[in-house]
Amino acid sequence: MARDLPVGNGNVLVNFDTHYNMRDIYFPYVGQENQAIDHLSHFGVWTAEDFMWIDHPELKKKAGYLNDSMITNVTAVHERLGLKLLLRDGVDHQKDVFVRKVVVTNDWDRERTVKLYFHLDLHLYGNGVGDTVYYDPDLRSLVFYKGHRYMSLSCRTAEGSGSEPSSFAIGQKGIHRLEGTWRDAEDGQLGCNPIAQGSVDGTIELELTVPAGGSKEAWFWISFGRSYAEVKKLEAEVRSLTPHRLLQRTYNYWLEWLASDRHDLSLLTADMASFYKRSLLIIRTNMDNRGAIVAANDSDILKFARDTYSYMWPRDGALITHALDRSGYHALTRRFFNFCKNGLAEEGYLLHKYNPDGSAGSSWHPYIDEQGGKRLPIQEDETALVLYALWHHHKLGGTLSEAGDDYKSFVIPAADFLAAYMDASGLVLPSYDLWEERYGVHLYTAAAVYGGLQAAAMFAEQFRDKLRAIRYRDEADKLKLAVERSMVTEDGRFVRSLYWNADRQTYEPDMTLDASMYGVFDFGLFPVDDARVVATMKAIRDQLWVKTDVGGIARYTNDYYHQVTRDVENVPGNPWFICTLWYAEYVIAAAKDESGLKEAEELLRWTMGHALPSGVLAEQLHPFTGAPLSVSPLTWSHASFVKVVQEYVSKLKWFRQHRRSREDVSDARLLASSATGGAAE
Repeated sequence: MARDLPVGNGNVLVNFDTHYNMRDIYFPYVGQENQAIDHLSHFGVWTAEDFMWIDHPELKKKAGYLNDSMITNVTAVHERLGLKLLLRDGVDHQKDVFVRKVVVTNDWDRERTVKLYFHLDLHLYGNGVGDTVYYDPDLRSLVFYKGHRYMSLSCRTAEGSGSEPSSFAIGQKGIHRLEGTWRDAEDGQLGCNPIAQGSVDGTIELELTVPAGGSKEAWFWISFGRSYAEVKKLEAEVRSLTPHRLLQRTYNYWLEWLASDRHDLSLLTADMASFYKRSLLIIRTNMDNRGAIVAANDSDILKFARDTYSYMWPRDGALITHALDRSGYHALTRRFFNFCKNGLAEEGYLLHKYNPDGSAGSSWHPYIDEQGGKRLPIQEDETALVLYALWHHHKLGGTLSEAGDDYKSFVIPAADFLAAYMDASGLVLPSYDLWEERYGVHLYTAAAVYGGLQAAAMFAEQFRDKLRAIRYRDEADKLKLAVERSMVTEDGRFVRSLYWNADRQTYEPDMTLDASMYGVFDFGLFPVDDARVVATMKAIRDQLWVKTDVGGIARYTNDYYHQVTRDVENVPGNPWFICTLWYAEYVIAAAKDESGLKEAEELLRWTMGHALPSGVLAEQLHPFTGAPLSVSPLTWSHASFVKVVQEYVSKLKWFRQHRRSREDVSDARLLASSATGGAAE
């Protein structure tokens, strides 16, 4: 089930499913150590008439964020029971505390007792072996712990009577046919077992007396720490400050954070500006405070491959930081580049992917080829794109004079590797493609390496390193010529890849259309109006567009990943948000006037229209239903939307300014003509 409405602070990340069940709880790294690992934590409501969990079909919900902040805003109505719920959740931006506000409204004309139940099913360190949960009378909390991971679950009414929680349940689950303590809540009576160990869970109860036609406010929170002393201190701070103040200051913080974006959003419609802001916030939820930008944190994907997207791919991170740098968040993106400096291999390349703590991530790229010879298990574009993004980071941030350490410790070794990893013709040597499926020489990789070498040359010029500047530019020029010689078809468009044929001792072209071929202009290898670029992008639009009611652009012809139909003629693959937005980038870059931006705006609206109601973008869509497929949210999807909006706003502003300038000149000439004519008369 797709993940929705993420909230976090860079140390803690909480994901919900589309029914608003809590599913993923990451701490102390975003994307590493999922303390829930897809096990559902329940939230329920008891009345004398009936009981319901938050995902009950009679409970009609509307879920989103509160006014473009990172605070959720969920309303739920149960008509038969005459109850309304308002839930607002957030993770404090200063402390590692998840806070939930609940407002219960009683529509009946008599006072009622309502009990709220918050259940946690944890698997500390990502497994359910050896956990302990107990009721702590000093904290009045359920405390979960194992090793150096502690979490406390607490509650109070708005008044804070001191008697909360009104009850609790602690027990085992997943063994001896035990489902968990959440089952105990359904009759409104919890057992108050004081402690359990092994595979455990816990539930707290908060009893409210809700007046006729009135409302009552309740608060729940989870504190995170590496020791009992840490959660004890946090519990004292929450009670002293009140959970209300934590939620309010977090709401204010995210509004201020968004206000620092430097783009003129007044040129956009209100709904597009709001979606842009939401995308920035969702990107931030998947960024760890130590620099890792995680691709996605949706543990539902475990069912398919027993692995996740909770890794830092340098490529994704580079393109995401580029969008954020354009917005002005330079201090935040600085952490990513520090992360990459620390992760750079001695030979000058970046690995396939990394864990959020900086260690090497899992990989399926072999270290030997079919004959047993050595092969680098890399995607070369990843190293190149970090170089490319680092140059723009300093240029946009006005910090080139401070880039000396970056130049010495990252730019030189990475650029030297790129410059050396080429054959005699100037082509890049084989590596894996950005889709992580094919080993060869890829157009996207070549474009990325070209952009990376040009960036390195500009760094070298900045630091008066003339010989390196000349070398890097020379290698980039050779690469461009080699692409022109070897990667263009007879009918004038680019090829996706070249694969080495050992028998014939030559490269053979892969003619498959691939949306990633847009990189040939985006990273500056060829101008957007080059006839070969135009022909390639036209073919992508014509042949990779999904011919169903859903629409969108597929990755490439006959894409097998999560494939749902063999009708490749109409559905070349599932529509991907990033691929559709790449084409929108091309439309903007190629536009000659404001009318030329119309298709790009339509593609932006297509993206918005196929998001979850909250604004969350998945990786891809079902081509017939439009339902999210694979992971959700995908950080790259949101960064692509952000970048395309930035380019759209910039181009639109340029067109309008020049139109006004031309109108001013025309008016001036008219006035001059009138004045001259008057004098003649």
